[in-house]
Amino acid sequence: MGLTKERAQQVGTAGLIGAVAGAALTAHRGKAATAAGALAGAAGLGAAEAVARARQRPGEIPALWSRILASGALAAPLGWAADRLGGVGPLPVATAAGAAAGALGLRPQKVLLGPAVGALAGLGLRRSGVTAGSVAATTAVVGYRVTSAVLFRDPQVSLLAERAKAQDLPFVVPLASQTAYVGTGYVRSLAELLGGTYAPDVQDIGIVASLDELAGPSFDPAAVDPLVREFYEHTTRFALDIVPQWRLWVRPGYLLYRTLLARPLGQANVPMSQREAQRGVRSRIDTISDVDGAVSVRGWIRSRADTGEPIYVGIYTTYRHEGRGYVSVGFPLPQASFTATLMPQARPGAGNGPGNGPGNGQGLVLDSRSELDQPGHYLTYIDAQTAELTTAAVRGFAERLDVYVEAGELRAEHAFWVFGFPFLVLHYRMHRKPPQA
Repeated sequence: MGLTKERAQQVGTAGLIGAVAGAALTAHRGKAATAAGALAGAAGLGAAEAVARARQRPGEIPALWSRILASGALAAPLGWAADRLGGVGPLPVATAAGAAAGALGLRPQKVLLGPAVGALAGLGLRRSGVTAGSVAATTAVVGYRVTSAVLFRDPQVSLLAERAKAQDLPFVVPLASQTAYVGTGYVRSLAELLGGTYAPDVQDIGIVASLDELAGPSFDPAAVDPLVREFYEHTTRFALDIVPQWRLWVRPGYLLYRTLLARPLGQANVPMSQREAQRGVRSRIDTISDVDGAVSVRGWIRSRADTGEPIYVGIYTTYRHEGRGYVSVGFPLPQASFTATLMPQARPGAGNGPGNGPGNGQGLVLDSRSELDQPGHYLTYIDAQTAELTTAAVRGFAERLDVYVEAGELRAEHAFWVFGFPFLVLHYRMHRKPPQA
């Protein structure tokens, strides 16, 4: 049984990367050495790719060792180019390569570890008399990746599945944006793509069909306060007020993200301040129905009341797995989706908030942090031709939504963490819309 066409392409691509890396690593030794290095690199990395792919199970990603080799190979020509352009020596090149690799790790500890490992690698190479930038960059990146794998056994961002089918990843909402801008018209464009019946701004509908779909060992829908249940099953009956509470340390980074990404993308554009939030939020649910009239897609769209600028465009779904119900919220991105899968739990104490008398029922907590294998955050690339999913688990991101009744008012706190550090709490007040004339 020979290699499949796809497997042959993967090995061929790895061989090409290996050839370029081998040539870069030996370029300082002359033309003959460069040619030999290219051949050795092509054979070595190609063989490594073939072995890794042969051992790879369906839906899995290649082994860590093969990915480390590939990252080292990719660093080599960049180090060679830095050497040719600047001639700065192994220490700066290795430090920069380590810093770049650490930045890709996202976690603050990894960001700091990258340049430190790179600098140590550069110092060691300089003392050994090695001056080639390609060698310095490769040594730094491989050294960082190995050290990081040893020190951080709980990766904050890790590939989970490659070319998997949607039914194999029930915790992912596999709906992408077909354009570079998501915006408030996303559900309409999705209906055209799926061929369903689009209904804008549906009245008296919820983000879930029934709270009973979330029943499980940690959550009994029958015990929930009626007002909390009504909000989830008839969300459009309520207007929202949002007060954002940002940690000071994250404000500069969020301002940059918002300017360069969120606003041009028309997605995940949270108000920066209470003054901005006081301009008001417009909330609506657009739906897509099947031929039998059943609602198959519920898109909860929140935008600024004064400008119509998108805040969130989320596709809300529920599913059951091993006797538990889960909420999955998909945030469409260009050719991709960011999914938050949350586990429902009964809110500790009565439905009313702290310091108040007993309520009519419990509140509801939706949490992405759990020892179970379903809750979490997932970034997914969706192949436009085959609809296959390549998914990364974003374990460094976490959120908790706490919905409850306090003194007769419906409230919620939506808290977010990144790499274990709290950075944002959205305080919600939900109140009934006035009856329409």
